[in-house]
Amino acid sequence: MSETRLDDSVPDDSSRAVLLAEYEALKAEQTSRIVLRDRLMYAALAALAATLALVVQAAGRPYLLLLLPLVCVVLGWTYFVNDQKISAIGRYLGRHLAPSLEVLTHRSEQVLTWESVHRCDPLRRLDKSMQLAVDLLMFAVPALLSVVLYWTADGVRADLLVVSIAEALVTLGFAARVIVAADLSTRA
Repeated sequence: MSETRLDDSVPDDSSRAVLLAEYEALKAEQTSRIVLRDRLMYAALAALAATLALVVQAAGRPYLLLLLPLVCVVLGWTYFVNDQKISAIGRYLGRHLAPSLEVLTHRSEQVLTWESVHRCDPLRRLDKSMQLAVDLLMFAVPALLSVVLYWTADGVRADLLVVSIAEALVTLGFAARVIVAADLSTRA
């Protein structure tokens, strides 16, 4: 009987090792993506300041305002995609990896509970709403504001007007995507 138990435990041990290695790899990826995401926020602030300094110094060249939507949307999209991957890793760990580990460890209590328990924070909805506002203020509002400032400036060129309209539409599309993806729920 002990031989059968030993034979049954070998696959469990190797499966458990694989799942734990997957967990460690995913947490490492999640951590590196968090670091990158946070650095993108700083890069966006620096790019915003640099672009505004360029526009202010170059009086009489309002077309330079049209650099800002490009910078904001590219950095914003990269930030957004990283944030989505960070959340996707957390969902995968909580919904797929944790149940597999529970089965292999023959435990009745849950494992990897952090992946879902932090969502029960009573202030989570407020925090996520504030994060959505910050994301929009950082990436969409400056882009749209710069387009509007360009439209109100003297000497608007027809070709750049078309470019600015396209930038406004792309920025609005980006903002809509960010709003739709915002997860304000408290459910695990």
